[in-house]
Amino acid sequence: MQQAKQLIQNYYQAFNNSDMDTFLSLLTDDVVHDINQGSREQGKEAFAKFMNRMNHHYREQLVDMVIMANEEGTRAAAEFVVLGEYLNTDEGLPEANGQKYRLPAGAFFDIRDGKVARVTNYYNLNDWIAQVEA
Repeated sequence: MQQAKQLIQNYYQAFNNSDMDTFLSLLTDDVVHDINQGSREQGKEAFAKFMNRMNHHYREQLVDMVIMANEEGTRAAAEFVVLGEYLNTDEGLPEANGQKYRLPAGAFFDIRDGKVARVTNYYNLNDWIAQVEA
């Protein structure tokens, strides 16, 4: 359980540090990524492309992190707050002009061989839209 929690802590620390090499190194090659209110992608390459797109459109830091794991260390969850800035307009979403947002979010993980094998992210998209349109 402690190793699983440490893995997720390292995952989010790399995210907050914008260290994509470390971030991606914590994923299995066949990682499954369930995108919030979207599709399911598979593979580290697809995840890297997703993160490149996200990093172009948004600057985010995750705070108030709480990490939980099952006793076997095969599943974990995290709840946190996203402090973000909308940098460049994302297709199908409101126009970006540096709006700041604060958004509760969470993620669920499968862990295999000491790496993230699945991540399912959740946040309230309507709340985010309301914040950036205000």
